[in-house]
Amino acid sequence: MRFDHVHLEAFGHALPEQSTSSEELEEQLLPVYEKLGLSVGRLELMSGIRERRFWPEGTRSSTVALRAAEAALSRTSFDRERIGLLIHSSVCKDFLEPATASVVHGALGLPPACTAFDMSNACLGFVNAMTVVARAIESGDIEAGLVVAGEDGGPLVRKTIQSLVQDPGVKRSDIKTAYASLTIASGAAACLLTRDDVSSSPRRLTGGTSLAGTEHVGLCQGDHASTGDGMLMETDSEALMHAGTELATRTWGRLLEELSWRAEDVDRVICHQIGAAHRKNLLGALGLGLDMDYPTFQRLGNMGSVSLPLTFDQAEQAGHLPPGLRVALLGIGSGLHCCMLGVET
Repeated sequence: MRFDHVHLEAFGHALPEQSTSSEELEEQLLPVYEKLGLSVGRLELMSGIRERRFWPEGTRSSTVALRAAEAALSRTSFDRERIGLLIHSSVCKDFLEPATASVVHGALGLPPACTAFDMSNACLGFVNAMTVVARAIESGDIEAGLVVAGEDGGPLVRKTIQSLVQDPGVKRSDIKTAYASLTIASGAAACLLTRDDVSSSPRRLTGGTSLAGTEHVGLCQGDHASTGDGMLMETDSEALMHAGTELATRTWGRLLEELSWRAEDVDRVICHQIGAAHRKNLLGALGLGLDMDYPTFQRLGNMGSVSLPLTFDQAEQAGHLPPGLRVALLGIGSGLHCCMLGVET
């Protein structure tokens, strides 16, 4: 896919105030650790995640997605009355019906002609939603569209710890499949995309490509717990990392071909934030230097679909994405699915 008329008008994000360290989570697992002969510190050592944040219990996805949306809109003079599409793209939702996008739409006071719906694809939902909005802009259907997401990893982490502690037959293998769940965190992000002739931003979305590796669908799956009082997720982290890297490598080649870029033309990359091993493995496989990336997982963990856009926003605020660069957005989600986009700042 190629885009000639799509600009990234503004990003915004929101984060919980309180942080929780990996050590604090492991202290809640002490009965399990002592039983299995494990030591506190392994979670940070293996993931590189020092801390992460969780919303207060009961926080709705729409509430924090709205906060991020308002942050994005406050950075531009673009009239929200001209927004023609709103997509809520996170895994977390307020309820099954109606769409959480409806809540955000009403709270933002968007016009009746602005279509709103939910779109979810694990950690890749936000990036996928950006392409849907971009296509609508490129085709001339709308002048602008807004993508929002609000993820809350707190319930999953709490349920994972509870399940491990209360399991009398817990084994080391159970810790291994629950490991990825303990890296999940909370955050919210938003991105306003606009047509070039009405944009005040120089950031241009040039295009992108995607690939599916659905033969790996069983490597990471989350669903309601059997007790019906929460969600649990099982992940083969090592297999997922290698399968994801292989899929990303193939997608990277397609991205460069689609955009007529060479690898040496890429100045910066913004990746989905998973952990230290995934970062090193991915960038190494793509032949990219660690200095090209802007990692946030050490202090924010894996915020699902929010991780990549929030990291882009923080990288830009930190001066990591000055004007005149070519930036590749490297998105991936369980399933497996990979979508990479090109941006010119």
